[in-house]
Amino acid sequence: MNSVASAGNQARGTARQATNTRTFDRLARFGMACRGVLYALIGILALQIAFGGGGKEADKTGAVRAVAEQPFGTVILWLMAVGFLALAIWQATGALLGGGKIKDRVEEGAHAVVYGLALGTILNFLLSGSTGSSTDKSSKDLTATVMEWPGGQFIVGLAGLAIIALGAYWIYKGAKKKFLEKLRTAEMSPRARGVMEKLGMIGYAARGVIAIGVGVFTIQAAMSFDPDEAKGLDSTLRSFADTPFGPWLLVAVAIGLLLFAAYCFGEARWRRT
Repeated sequence: MNSVASAGNQARGTARQATNTRTFDRLARFGMACRGVLYALIGILALQIAFGGGGKEADKTGAVRAVAEQPFGTVILWLMAVGFLALAIWQATGALLGGGKIKDRVEEGAHAVVYGLALGTILNFLLSGSTGSSTDKSSKDLTATVMEWPGGQFIVGLAGLAIIALGAYWIYKGAKKKFLEKLRTAEMSPRARGVMEKLGMIGYAARGVIAIGVGVFTIQAAMSFDPDEAKGLDSTLRSFADTPFGPWLLVAVAIGLLLFAAYCFGEARWRRT
């Protein structure tokens, strides 16, 4: 038993050393910049929808297709795949081997899954020429599957509440500037810190509003027992244009996503790793 425990400790130590190297640190920061590119593209696609010119999905699927259509798009996607792979490994290592608070480790694990999904979308396109299902189709398919389980309607409703809670947490995180805890603020100039504060506050608020929208549609799907009521990122953003505020709510959220993209670029420089 001692030998097994010793082997486990040695493996964990090796994993920590591998992710604490200068090279891996740079790869993780490059991944944060890639994350910024993805959010920027989603924001641009959302703006196109708001002004009546949006044909692509305003989600990671549409963003990957937008990159692929650019000169050297395939090369850029391969570089982004490397960045998201580094991010997924970094966050998974922190979740499984880190010594932080349970809340932080759960958050890191969730981020590892999200980055892994983004990596999967990119690799699917590079290897098969397809980005796979949009977030809307994936949401409907998953909701339909869960609803077939015993108590599936209740589970879907709970999932909707959890997504709303996540959105509220993001808004709180932005309003209270909790994101600064992950940054090396001592290395920032007063001006840089002020810019990062504003970008983070607005960006997290925009993400929170979107998550709350997704959660509301998920609960509607549970209450009506209709998986088609579930919506992914693209349909949720499009639904903002149908509110009494017209397309301007979608414009505001899209600008928020663009500002969060800028925050990601700053995070790539000042994030604690």
